[in-house]
Amino acid sequence: MPQLRIALAQVNACVGDLAGNADLIVDRTRQAVRAGAHLVVFPELMLTGYPVEDLALRKSFAEASRAAMDALPGRLAEAGCGDTLVVVGYLDRDEVGPRNAAAFLHGGRVVARYAKHHLPNYGVFDEARYFKPGDRLPILRWHGLDVGVVICEDIWQDGGPVAALGQAGVDLVLCINGSPYERNKDDVRGPLVAKRAAEAGAPMAYVNLVGAQDELVFDGDSLVCGRDGVLLARAPQFVEHLLVMDLDLPAGGSDTTGRVGGFEVSRLTLDAEPLPVYEPLPAPPVAEPLSDEAEVWSALVAGLRDYVRKNGFHSVVMGLSGGIDSAVCAALAVDALGADAVHGVSMPSSYSSSHSRSDAAELARRTGLHYQVQPIVDMVDVFVKQLGLTGLAEENIQARCRGMTLMALSNQYGHLVLATGNKTELAVGYSTIYGDAVGGFAPIKDVPKTLVWQLARWRNAAAEKRGELPPIPENTISKPPSAELRPGQLDTDSLPPYELLDDVLDDYVEGDRGYAELIAAGFDAELVDRVVRMVDAAEYKRRQYPPGTKITFKAFGRDRRLPITNAWREHHVTVPR
Repeated sequence: MPQLRIALAQVNACVGDLAGNADLIVDRTRQAVRAGAHLVVFPELMLTGYPVEDLALRKSFAEASRAAMDALPGRLAEAGCGDTLVVVGYLDRDEVGPRNAAAFLHGGRVVARYAKHHLPNYGVFDEARYFKPGDRLPILRWHGLDVGVVICEDIWQDGGPVAALGQAGVDLVLCINGSPYERNKDDVRGPLVAKRAAEAGAPMAYVNLVGAQDELVFDGDSLVCGRDGVLLARAPQFVEHLLVMDLDLPAGGSDTTGRVGGFEVSRLTLDAEPLPVYEPLPAPPVAEPLSDEAEVWSALVAGLRDYVRKNGFHSVVMGLSGGIDSAVCAALAVDALGADAVHGVSMPSSYSSSHSRSDAAELARRTGLHYQVQPIVDMVDVFVKQLGLTGLAEENIQARCRGMTLMALSNQYGHLVLATGNKTELAVGYSTIYGDAVGGFAPIKDVPKTLVWQLARWRNAAAEKRGELPPIPENTISKPPSAELRPGQLDTDSLPPYELLDDVLDDYVEGDRGYAELIAAGFDAELVDRVVRMVDAAEYKRRQYPPGTKITFKAFGRDRRLPITNAWREHHVTVPR
């Protein structure tokens, strides 16, 4: 059977950095050629970065992308890679509008393109909105094998482009992707690729981006499945990786062209002769999937690291309260950026407990981050006395003095301020605008409170396994959470127990269940009323919260938005028995 050595380039692109992304393509192609690859495949919109959002609407950006693509084959040829077939995703444009495209590069030129019908400016593109049968599907004959390409959401549909390629006759399907991470998504991805490989009657090589762009993080997880659905190779998650492997492919030899399955199939022969028989490489290892906690932690680290670095920051600053949220954010920041780039500030008020101060100091000692104490007592007194503040206004001015302190340090030294709130608090509005909500990025914005504790325990256990000092003090994990804005305050004074609250929020926020469905699920009516009211009333706060890494299906600000001015309320209803 004909042989072919392929390389899947699982890489970290940056949106808008056409020159840097092109350099990355040339560099990784050189590596692949040195490894003997005959075919190198890069992810979706690799040249432009992904997602491009409203940049897709700018004619100037699409033209720059097209020009950069037209120049790329010459650069590859100059780098000694002209004899290799390279597939790259990019943004194209025609009289219809922007197009999500893939180009085949060989011999110093673009030899074929697959341009999907229309690319709107959705953050993560919805195939059903821009996919159109009738698009032209190119099949290239390369070393005697017929190779087709599809893009990301093409594999979501039964009877779509993959099926058309199978009907036309292909020996290998390439699927280029910008598939964002969500918890447990890798459990769906593998079976889907296997299903499409069977539908095409040919192996499928699936390559995905890695790294982060704004709230989205990409986990890589590139893989190859045989025509029988058997997993042949899988790249590790959350790291750049060049997956190189040899395939023995039975050549079908089909010459079908024209309308197939609603698509226009064209063929181009670059090299009709199979490669001389060569000694294949050992089969690459199949990367073991990460545990749930390791996967989430890796996603949060990648999201924070890339947001900081791609936006030109060199350091971060955050408040250290001695509580679990700031401790987890600090540990994430140290893992992402290194201790020398992380600055923690303890800002005790007159209500701050001794353990909150000592726990913050102990966290700093364990992680090695820069640490300082900036008391806010005098600042708070000025506002309280001058404005005559009491009650909630007095509580909130403490949070706002802390926010002003962090923003001042940011202005003075160029640090990016990290907001340390979690998804549960954000859901019910348990935060202070211009106080603990200030910042440029929120690392655990999409992490429910109960998962914050789970991650803290996992991170400490992982450190112990490596013989390292656990970063988070045990007292920080075990003590009852408190904002410490008044004497003896606990979170449970204002909120249901977090375990119960997160259960309700999972159904209401992630599942979009209404009042009747929540009651039918077994939740107490008074609890449902209370939680639903808090969630709906806090939308205006969520709109003003910094961006943060998405790890769930329904991340606030990206996937779930309610009208701020909104008279609809979930009502009491009679539940059928």
